[in-house]
Amino acid sequence: MLRVALPNKGALSDIASTMFKEAGYLQRRDSRELVMVDEDNNVEFFYLRPRDIAVYVGRGILDVGITGRDLYLDADVDDDVEELIPLGIGKSAFRFAAPVGAYTEASQLNGKRIATSYDVLLRHYLEKSGIQASVVRLDGAVESSVRLGVADAIADVVETGNTIKAAGMEIFGETLLASEAVLIGRIGHQPAGLDVLTRRLSGVLVARQYVMLDYDVRRDLVEQACALTPGLESPTVSDLANSDWCAVRAMVKKSQTNNIMDELYDVGARAILVSQIHACRI
Repeated sequence: MLRVALPNKGALSDIASTMFKEAGYLQRRDSRELVMVDEDNNVEFFYLRPRDIAVYVGRGILDVGITGRDLYLDADVDDDVEELIPLGIGKSAFRFAAPVGAYTEASQLNGKRIATSYDVLLRHYLEKSGIQASVVRLDGAVESSVRLGVADAIADVVETGNTIKAAGMEIFGETLLASEAVLIGRIGHQPAGLDVLTRRLSGVLVARQYVMLDYDVRRDLVEQACALTPGLESPTVSDLANSDWCAVRAMVKKSQTNNIMDELYDVGARAILVSQIHACRI
């Protein structure tokens, strides 16, 4: 049975649970449940702290898990764990911040104190960049560390930056790490059921990004219309009762749908319809 780790709470938990439901797996109904077995799909789910998931996977206790790229790399298990699928959701960035006007670039942190909850990530960055600074490890609320005199600057994972601004600070310097939710697994480990799981999750990602577009177009304009909707492999072209017209079906990027519909209409396509894709296998 495939053993999968999912976040037990927070935004990442909701993201992972929704994705697995869309992929056809059972999920817990009560947030107090820590283990759940999906007999039909031969998968056992374990709900853990996001920060701990990479450790369980890295030590071979669990097969795969979903966590943040920042948390996975900060667990310092990247010799044993690899990123299998970036999920494109829960995006954030690991950045430096300090009181407004204090610094403009990371090199100015030489000899300074930097507070963070991601000390492994920060130490790796400082070593790679040749910056000599003191790392102050905190479990949370690092934004208060500068005001309380514990640090001169902070390094933290930022989504909107509103919390940083509210603390009277600003982000500066380059992005230390671009993070998002990721599926991780043990290097070289291919347990039974992993290929099905990754295929299903990839299908969910495609279904979220694409829609199905159907339209009618005159036969002499098919080539021109299909150039606008090439699909993933090739569009489906079918004859209509009126031999002068054809029906075309193709997958298009959801974000480009309305622009493509306008362009198709200008070409001469009519009866242009859009439908959601709930699941797919590519």
